[in-house]
Order: sequence, then C-alpha cells, then structure tokens
Amino acid sequence: MSDFHQNGPIATLHDLGTRSLASLEAELTHIARRRPLALIIPSLYSELEGPALGPMLDTIAEIPYLSTIIIGLDQADREQYLHAQKFFARLPQTVHILWHDGPRLRDVDAQLAAAGLSPGQPGKGRNVWYCLGFAATCGMAEVVAVHDADILTYDRALPAKLFYPVASDAGFGFCKGYYARSNGTHLGGRVSRLFLTPLLRALKLALGPLSFLEFLDAFRYPLSGEFAVAAGDISKLRIPANWGLEIGLLSEVYRSLNPKQVCQVDIAARYDHKHQTLSPDDATRGLSRMSREIALSIYRKLATEGVTLTPELFRALKASYLRGALDLIQHYHSDARLNGLEYSFHDEEVAVEAFSRAVIEAGEDYLATPFEPAYISNWSRVISALPDIPEALCDAVARDAA
Repeated sequence: MSDFHQNGPIATLHDLGTRSLASLEAELTHIARRRPLALIIPSLYSELEGPALGPMLDTIAEIPYLSTIIIGLDQADREQYLHAQKFFARLPQTVHILWHDGPRLRDVDAQLAAAGLSPGQPGKGRNVWYCLGFAATCGMAEVVAVHDADILTYDRALPAKLFYPVASDAGFGFCKGYYARSNGTHLGGRVSRLFLTPLLRALKLALGPLSFLEFLDAFRYPLSGEFAVAAGDISKLRIPANWGLEIGLLSEVYRSLNPKQVCQVDIAARYDHKHQTLSPDDATRGLSRMSREIALSIYRKLATEGVTLTPELFRALKASYLRGALDLIQHYHSDARLNGLEYSFHDEEVAVEAFSRAVIEAGEDYLATPFEPAYISNWSRVISALPDIPEALCDAVARDAA
C-alpha cells in the first residue's frame, strides 16, 4: 500500500489499494462514451521481436474503454511495416500505424523541412511528436495517453490509472505516471535516482528557490515515459527530439499549464523494462548520452527563466552534485537491504562518476551553442504555417494502411 504524502506544487494521486480495477474500468468506459480515449505507443520495429510488446498487446486487447491505438513505428522497411500491420491486427480497437520511414510520411516531413519546421533527428521525441500531432489534429480522441513499448510488468491497471485523472472531471490537463523501478532483485532507475534528483537539488543549492526547479523536483519519477494529456492542450506543447524528451515535456507543461492542472499518479507497484547500458567511456551512447541530454535540456530551460549560466557555475554544480549523489547511494543501500535487493556500491559509484562528467559536458555544450533551438516547434505553429499538413498527415497514415 502506498503512502498519502503530498509534496510540492502538483497533486500526487496514490494507489491505496481500496478500489478495484473493475470499478475503475467501468467508470472509464462510461467516460469514454462522451470523451474518446486514445493510447499512443512509440516503438522501434525491433520491439515487435522483443519479450514485452506481444504480451502487452494481449492485455490491451481486453481493455474496454479504449477506442483507438496509435503506433509510432521507427526503423522499419516496407516488409517490416507489413509485418507490423499483421502484428497489431490482434487488437480489436481501431489501430493507426505511423510508419515514419515510409515514403508518405517522409514526404510530409519534407514539407515541414522546407518550412524549417521538421522535427529533425530520428528518435523517441520525434516519434511522439508526430503521434501526438496525429491524435490532436486528426480528431482521434479528447484524452491521449502515452507509454513505452517494452514494459515487462504491464497490466491493465497501468493505463487505467494513467488515463483516469485527465479523463475524469477532476480538472487535470496533464498526468505523469510514477512507480518503483525494480525487477524484483535490483533497484532500477539509475538516471532518475543518481543523476536527476541530486542534480535538481544541486541546482536549487546553487541558484536558490526557483519555481521551475521546485516543479520538477515534485515529481516522484520525472523520467517516466508514461503520461496522459488533454488533446486540446497538445498543440501548445513543444518537446525535444532527443533523450531530453521527458524533462523537456515537463518544462513545457510548466510553461503552458497551471500547476493545479498537473498531477502525478501511482500506476504500478513494480515496473521493469529494457535497461540501457551505462557506457561510461562513451558519451554518445547509453545512459551517459541520456544524462548529458537531460542536463542540457534543463540548462536551456533555466536560461529562458533568466538564469545566467557560466563555467564557474557548472564547476560548482558538479562538486555539489557529486556530494549529494554519493550521499544518496547510502540511502539507496539501506532501502535495498530492507527490501532484500542486491546492491553494488561499486556499480552505483561508477554511474555517479559518469553522470558527474555529464553535468560538466552538458554545460560545455550549452556554452558552445547557447542559441541552438532546444525544442521541436509546437503544432499550433505548424498549422499556422502549413494549414494543409494535418490533412496530409492523416491521409498519409490512411494510405499506408490501405
């Protein structure tokens, strides 16, 4: 059973174990009659061959309140796209597959590029951006939820709890999922535990109280890939194309929505999915790259808040981050022992050393390119510049499926 602690400017919704899934799904089914709900799953083709996505689809097929499933498919050739159509055909809901490597969506992207509005580099951020735009501009739903394609511990309660705060009449426009990252033997979530949390606390120590940092630090798992959003708010949001997606999205939610419209919800007692390698000796791969791009996203947002970022600040930040992260290792060791989990001080400290380099390297990236655009243009701007793009996008997806 969860606690009921509230912290920071956003609402935290807990799973107290007192409501049945049947009751929650029945209410969502009633809501969905007037407010259609759509689920977005960004996916690499390789995930169709992994251990998680097939069982996930078998579970999703049983969900009564979902009318639409939107799949963002990356890294697939024509033959693989045709296989994906058959793979997702097991779902009884209406399924739309955005084949991002197909000629029709590449043509849409070329039109955006000609206007300087293409999301650019392939990646999860680009995938999610197109899927959100498709859901919002093609009138697929009033509430959209997004989750990853590699969740090994998936069950029907996860999407139900994710959708409910936004779909119900509680007044929320954005909901972020949180959970305990563990596979039952080890603690997961190294980037969140050992990088983001101590980085945010080091920034607050260096810069003093800033509402943006307080907002981020209020989330129990700010790097989770699971969120729900009102379709009417999608066109306001700009997101990064890289590993900074989750933090960048929260930054835009902070800018665009009142904190009273934002919540986080406990969606799983335990959550496990594909683990990235640390790659401590290669800053272009794995968690080393992820942490660097997350830090860069935060730095760029702080600059828009009027914060002056200097080499001296980044050096002080690294020292403060390192001390705080090492202290947290002691806390997590005790947590792991209480729960009977294996724990390696050495592995955790190797991760912290790699992440401390990311603090500085992201600062160097920012200072070298302070005016580089950090986000993909939002859909309001796209539609203003190219009013025919929504119709072209909807048509491309439909013609691919024909």
